Amino acid sequence: MLAGLLAMTVQAMPGEGETLAALLADPGLWPLRAPAALEAVLASWVTLTLAGLAMGMMVFLMASGLTLIFGLMDVINFGHGAFVSLGAFVGVSVLAALAGWMAAPSLPLNLAAVGAAVLAAMAVTGAAGYAFERVIVRPVYGAHLKQILVTVGGLIIAEQLIYVIWGPAEIYISRPEMLKGAMVFGGVALETYRLLAVAVGLAVFAVMGAVLRLTRIGLIVRAGVQDGEMVEALGYRLRRVFIGVFVTGSALAGLGGVLWALYQEVVTAHMGADLMVLVFVVVIIGGLGSVTGCFLGALMIGLVQNYTAFVEPKLALVSTIAVLVLVLMWRPTGMLARDRGRQS
Repeated sequence: MLAGLLAMTVQAMPGEGETLAALLADPGLWPLRAPAALEAVLASWVTLTLAGLAMGMMVFLMASGLTLIFGLMDVINFGHGAFVSLGAFVGVSVLAALAGWMAAPSLPLNLAAVGAAVLAAMAVTGAAGYAFERVIVRPVYGAHLKQILVTVGGLIIAEQLIYVIWGPAEIYISRPEMLKGAMVFGGVALETYRLLAVAVGLAVFAVMGAVLRLTRIGLIVRAGVQDGEMVEALGYRLRRVFIGVFVTGSALAGLGGVLWALYQEVVTAHMGADLMVLVFVVVIIGGLGSVTGCFLGALMIGLVQNYTAFVEPKLALVSTIAVLVLVLMWRPTGMLARDRGRQS
């Protein structure tokens, strides 16, 4: 088993290849070279962990809005992927217009370009979410089967509109100059862009948690999840809160779309639809309506998928489904699903 792990680490960490290859060729060297081998394995583990965290954070950004929409509005929105794709295309268009900032060897200019792309994507997807809720979702409140049908139809229409505006070809995008490559700390290479993705995900999670727990609107949202009729009887216009949550969820999907586009460095009209399986798995694992559960579920899926892909790439997708099955066997309603009003 150790030899197999070392062999995989040789492939994943070329810089340590000579040391590990020597160990594999001559087991007698193990007592002398074991510290170097363990350091290489640790470096590989840290790299994989960062990749898993970055992936989990981006999936969380896309899934958090969806879990809020379901928790408050009881809406199963399969069209959520359209906002991911739309946000990615809008963001890439802004980045293309700011090509000079992207190519500049200046971290502030690079971050300003990414920030402008994110703001534009969130504004467009938020507006699209408002129109989507008004035209497509509102007529089917309370009817889950109809929600599935009309939101899937909305997703298909959105993909075709993307083809009309941006064309059917894939769009390739390079990361900003200062976000390429990796930083080395203690012999461990940490990819710069993944560090940014983790930082953005943590910041969004902290802000969402603070809003839900410490503000008046957060209190209304959590109370509406538990008993919407009582909230309305107290004089609050819950319908406006519904719209605000839907717009916010759509904007977060656009943010996730921009980060995912830069992560993959390619954008397609169907990228959002392709990600919806992963997004729904995270929402179900975390517990419908639970932002904290969504966050933990996204991290779990990101880490498990990256660890599994390192050992056996063909098992990566199976590992995601396996985590879903195990969690549902343990907690059929998700990890943090409790009484609806206690979810946060």
